[in-house]
Amino acid sequence: MRTRRLRPLAGLLAGTWLLAGCASAAAPAARPAITAATAPLATSMTAAGGATWTIVAMGGSGENSFWELFTRPAAAARWSVVTPPGVADNGGLVAAAPAAGQRLDVAFRPSQGLTFSPLARTGDGGRTWATGLLDAPVAAVPDALASGGGTTLALLSDGTIDQAAAPGSGWRRLAAPGDIAASAAARRCQVTALTAVALTPSGAPLAAASCARPGIAGIFARAAGGWQEAGPAVPGGRPVRVLRLTGTSGGDTALLQAGTGQAASLLAAWTSDGTSWRVSSPLPAGTWPVIASGTGPGSAVWVLLPGSRARAVSGPGAAWRALPPVPRGTAALAARTGSAFDALAVSRGTLTVYRLTPAGWAKTQVISVPIQYGSSG
Repeated sequence: MRTRRLRPLAGLLAGTWLLAGCASAAAPAARPAITAATAPLATSMTAAGGATWTIVAMGGSGENSFWELFTRPAAAARWSVVTPPGVADNGGLVAAAPAAGQRLDVAFRPSQGLTFSPLARTGDGGRTWATGLLDAPVAAVPDALASGGGTTLALLSDGTIDQAAAPGSGWRRLAAPGDIAASAAARRCQVTALTAVALTPSGAPLAAASCARPGIAGIFARAAGGWQEAGPAVPGGRPVRVLRLTGTSGGDTALLQAGTGQAASLLAAWTSDGTSWRVSSPLPAGTWPVIASGTGPGSAVWVLLPGSRARAVSGPGAAWRALPPVPRGTAALAARTGSAFDALAVSRGTLTVYRLTPAGWAKTQVISVPIQYGSSG
């Protein structure tokens, strides 16, 4: 059975993807810190080559929660578990796929007393992994990692953003805690927390945030040594939180929450250049929290809400649609081409895959994941 005990540090550092820089160990900034938010980590994404990746928690709760990575190759029907081996993953996983190529980068949230985030990278669908290290905890948000054009970004828990230019080059600090909030653009939106990092198709770094000032989506682009406002205008005069900011083969996709309480709504937004956006119609959400979300082929966006509710939008100009109530235990969805979806339901160490058909959800696959309960201790 597969163990989740942390491999010795010497073994971790022996990997070919060694990004162990010391940027995050620099002296703390004098500006007031704006830390990273926390958000549900269960998600799915479709990479440029057509492979779909899904991250869900399995096992149980607390220290018996083990995060697993699954993949479905392009045009394939069946899923496989490809979680990077040998590193404790009780704290959660975050992943990023570049807009081109077959690569997937994965960061492990710290657990078992760790104060840093191990890294893993695959270019062959998860069959083999190279390892590395980020010497600080990556943030507990699904878009804390971004990759593309030879650049990797990492959002850390304390609000730092680090950047690596290429594998083996080491990390350097792109933004210290408080840097973005202190910029003129961010002061106008009154940043309360950082929520994501991404890269434009041209390779410019993006940072996303929650804003206290109404009507402004807190997305900022790095340019000319500073941070400039780059988010879409959001009608309605309500505070906006950027829940997701994800790089896709067509650009960047954002999931926004406008307003709070019963008046809250969700919007998807798309850009092909990092500056010009198209925003969906609002999806009334009220007090329903988003418990999982993700992207799919083309411009698809999906959200999983309490009470077996799921909603999806296929892209700019399309309306949100309600999916049939998802199967019990559904932890994430995965969009297929067209309007098809898979639902991935978890029951301890078993993952059951359902396909959405005209007649409803049909069971298509059951995967037993060997989990060694108690190995996280």
